[in-house]
Amino acid sequence: MLGIKGIPIPYGAPNAAAHIERFMGSLRRECLDHFIFLSEDHLRRTVTAFITYYNEGCPHQGIEGIPECGPGSPRTPASTSGESPIKVAAHPVLGGLHHDYRLAS
Repeated sequence: MLGIKGIPIPYGAPNAAAHIERFMGSLRRECLDHFIFLSEDHLRRTVTAFITYYNEGCPHQGIEGIPECGPGSPRTPASTSGESPIKVAAHPVLGGLHHDYRLAS
């Protein structure tokens, strides 16, 4: 159906697939629980958009501000004195369900 093949994990080793368990939980909580899918194509497009956001978006954006992300994104140091504030642009993902924050150009 979706072209996904399962790979058996060792019995009694729950940490053998921890990375996929984490991704599947994030996919369900952050994406699939918020949509009513009208077709298989709708599901594919939504999951593809989430996978792109999950893999290419900036993780943990709140820890140290807006990190350098992607090609051509200049890293600007945080303004500590009376300098002009750093401009940040919010890019909606999945129709505004999530936002990807980048430095504005």
